Amino acid sequence: MDTDTGSSDLWAISDACDSESCTTEVSLYPQTSFTSTGLEAQLFYGDSQSGTYALGTIGQDTVSLAGLHLDGQYFASINETNTSVLDTGAAGIFGLGFPGNRLVFLCLLFSLVFNSFLNSFIWSDVFFDKHTSLSQRRRSDEPPARSRRRRQGNFGTRFLPPAFPVIANRIGSQRRQSHSNSSAAARTSVITDSYASMGPFVVRLVANAELNAPMFTVTLQRNTISRGGNVGQLSIGELPAGIKNESLTWVPIRSYSNEEGGLAGPTDSPNEKYPINWEIFIDAVYLDGQKLNRSSLASSDIAVSGLVDTGNSLVRGPSDIINAIHTQLGGTEFSCSTPHTLAFQIGGKMFPIDPRDFIVQAFADNVDICAANIAVTDTPVLGGGGPLYSWCLGDPFLKSVLSAFYYGNLSYPSADSPRIGLLSTVPEDASDKLIESVTAASDSGNLYGTAESAPAGLPVIGSTNSLGVPKVAETQTSTSSNGDVVSFNRIQGWLALLLVTGLVLLRP
Repeated sequence: MDTDTGSSDLWAISDACDSESCTTEVSLYPQTSFTSTGLEAQLFYGDSQSGTYALGTIGQDTVSLAGLHLDGQYFASINETNTSVLDTGAAGIFGLGFPGNRLVFLCLLFSLVFNSFLNSFIWSDVFFDKHTSLSQRRRSDEPPARSRRRRQGNFGTRFLPPAFPVIANRIGSQRRQSHSNSSAAARTSVITDSYASMGPFVVRLVANAELNAPMFTVTLQRNTISRGGNVGQLSIGELPAGIKNESLTWVPIRSYSNEEGGLAGPTDSPNEKYPINWEIFIDAVYLDGQKLNRSSLASSDIAVSGLVDTGNSLVRGPSDIINAIHTQLGGTEFSCSTPHTLAFQIGGKMFPIDPRDFIVQAFADNVDICAANIAVTDTPVLGGGGPLYSWCLGDPFLKSVLSAFYYGNLSYPSADSPRIGLLSTVPEDASDKLIESVTAASDSGNLYGTAESAPAGLPVIGSTNSLGVPKVAETQTSTSSNGDVVSFNRIQGWLALLLVTGLVLLRP
C-alpha cells in the first residue's frame, strides 16, 4: 500500500480488475472473503490542474498490519483506476487522514443532509446508508467516472472542482442551511461515535483506544539524485525508538468551523471546532535564504497554511509564488550542480528541503539541466466550498523531515488537540552532497534513481543521525541487477508517486 496523509480511505485493487492497467506482477486483493455492501466507490483525487480516480465496490474484510487486526473493516475493492499506484509496486492506498473533509466529491450528498463535508468517502457512504432516509438513492444518478489520461506527478491532492456540479437537484430544494444548529450539533455525536466501527483503519484504532498514543510517524527515503537520507518507515502509536517528543517542533492543525465546512460542536461542547486535513500554518517561505512575498492571490483574511501530504510527489503552491521561484532560479530549467534551498518557516523554526530533493533531471542523458519539484495548486477562497490551504507540502518536503501526526481527541478536540511534530533531518553538507552526486553521474549521463519494494519484515537500522533518526547508507551510482545503469526513462516512471520506500508498520 502507498501511504497517503492527504486522504482517509483504504482501498485495494482487486483480482477482478481486468483492464489493461491491472496487468501487473503486483499481488492484487483476492475477493474470496470480501463482503460487499452493494455501495459503489467513486474516489477522485487531484486539483483543477490534475486528477485521477479509483472505482469499485465498498465492502468489509479483516485487515491486518504488523500485528494490528480489525475485523469488519470497511474499504473499497477497486476494479478500475488510472492512478499510478501499480507503477510503485503497490496495490492500493492506505489513507491516514481525518474523516472530516469537505473535498471528496461524492460526500457532497452527505453534506447536504448533515451540514458537513467528509474526507473518507467510504466511511461517509456507509454511515449515510445506515443513518439516512436517502440510502436508497439511485446509483444511476451518480456522476459518471471521467476518463483521465494518466499524468506523472499529479497524484495526491484532494479536490472538489467546479467541474463537478452540486447535486442538490437530486433531493429537490433541500439545502444545508435548512438544518438547525441544534440538530447539527446532535448529529455530531452520532458521527464521531461511528468512527469506532465504521471509520478508516487507523481512526478506528484511535477511537477504540488500541494504540499507546493516537498518532503515527513517517520518514521517507530518498531514491533519486542519491540513495540515502531517512529510512522509509511508518510507526503507528508512538514515535520511533530513540526519538524524544521534545526534539520535535509541534504545531496545531487548522480547525474548521461549521460555517467553513467542519462539524458543528456537539450539544455538550458547542464551541468545538474540528480538523479536516493534516493542515498546518506556515510563517514564511524562503528560497536560498531570501524571504518570498506572501501570495497576492488569496484573501489576506486567510492565514497561510499547507497540507502535509505523503500522497503528493511535488511541493505545490500559489501560481504567483511558483512563478517568482522560477524567476529567481533563472527559469524553469537550471544547472543541476547549483544547489538551491526552498525552506518553510513553521512554528518559528526553519524547515529546508534538501537540495537533492528539490530538483529532478530535466532531460535524458543530460545531468547538466534540472527542473524544480514544484507545481501550481489552486487558490483558497473564503466561502468557496474548498480547503483553505495554499501550499501542499509533498514528498520533497517530507523526505527532509521526520513528521509525527497526532490525532488527539476525535470527539472533543479541545480536550486533546490534534497537531503535527516536525524534526528536520537535512545535513549541513547537503549542498556539497548534491554537487558530489551530479559529478558522480557525469560518466553515465543520468542522475541516480531507483525503486525498492517494501520489505516483509522490520527494518535493519544501520545507523542514525545525531538526533536519533534512522539513516540509509548513501549511494550515488544507480545499477540494476546485471550492473547496468538504470535508464532515465525508468527513473522518470517511478517519480510519479514515490512514497514510503521500504515501508514498515511498527506496532507499539
